[in-house]
Amino acid sequence: MAMSSILNADDVKKALDAVKAPDTFDHKKFFEIVGLKAKSADDVKKVFHILDADHSGFIEEEELKFVLKCFSTSGRDLTDKETKTFLHAADKDGDGKIGVDEFAALVHE
Repeated sequence: MAMSSILNADDVKKALDAVKAPDTFDHKKFFEIVGLKAKSADDVKKVFHILDADHSGFIEEEELKFVLKCFSTSGRDLTDKETKTFLHAADKDGDGKIGVDEFAALVHE
């Protein structure tokens, strides 16, 4: 499944443009601009499964680094600082990875 079947291409472009410079990624702002915050729980889970590149049932730190590229091939890699901040914000149980429920909670913060 592609992001384009869940999210509007113009919204994805706007969201990626908003975080083009290094160390400007803010997950709350990004999820709002990209339109994910307004999506159903089912759509949020579909996005989670796209971001879970290795299909482990979790988004690990290494996958987070490339999260913007999952929205569009023109997306950049997150910096190490952005990756750690994103992981820390979502990883509520402290296991070092993001589960589907943690991701859904983060999106709807």
